[in-house]
Amino acid sequence: MSSFQHRAALNVLVLDELAVLGVDAFITTRHGGVSTMPYDSLNVGLHVGDDDDHVIENRQRVADALSTSLDQMVFADQIHGARIATVSQEEAGRGARFIENALSATDGLITQEAHLPLALLVADCCPIILVEPQRHLLAVVHAGWRGTAAGITRSAVSEIEQLGGSSELIRVVIGPSIDATRYEVGDEVVAGLTQDLDSSLIDFVDTSSPRAHVDLALANRAQLLASGVADEAITLVPHHTDDERFFSDRTARPCGRFGLFAQFIA
Repeated sequence: MSSFQHRAALNVLVLDELAVLGVDAFITTRHGGVSTMPYDSLNVGLHVGDDDDHVIENRQRVADALSTSLDQMVFADQIHGARIATVSQEEAGRGARFIENALSATDGLITQEAHLPLALLVADCCPIILVEPQRHLLAVVHAGWRGTAAGITRSAVSEIEQLGGSSELIRVVIGPSIDATRYEVGDEVVAGLTQDLDSSLIDFVDTSSPRAHVDLALANRAQLLASGVADEAITLVPHHTDDERFFSDRTARPCGRFGLFAQFIA
């Protein structure tokens, strides 16, 4: 199971259950960096108004914790969409120091290459990692409500299958996201999710109170199950973004971003 561990100068949530598959993956906390308020301290997002030099230093600390180079990591310009990009060593360093050369309009990354760390940034949305060990496929997905409604998790499974993988072999970890009890949403979100009848997302929208609530983690879990991923192969990390160790956009705006970082090491 996942556990908080010290890596280099950082305390991160390590996804231990994936180590047996040859994957080193962890989720950063908001602590251990150099950013000042309101981004204190390990903000890894270049797009939220923080000082770029601080963010790059924070990302360098993450690279050290991964025993890699910052210029080997791949970042996406996330837009709450459903595009998945397949990346190789040609994309190493994209978005690491400049948001302008991040993978454009992309909310999911997939690779078959070892020692190519994939990065996703979140502050309430679901960070999701998928591993298909037989075909050596690793994917990371950023699933906010728009991406969830657009079926980004289903798209990730489909991309894995198109690359020769099998949904039946996929192992998934869904990281810390906003707790459903805190995720009050308006009519736009309810309409966007409940129109997605294929994955029955309406089951994860609670309209019994004056303001609707959404469980993003369970909605994405349902999409995975509908895509052929086994129930026992899906792990939900038992932490949410109301935990002060993580950034939460619902709690404070502006705020920083924590990240999901993953690479094949074998």
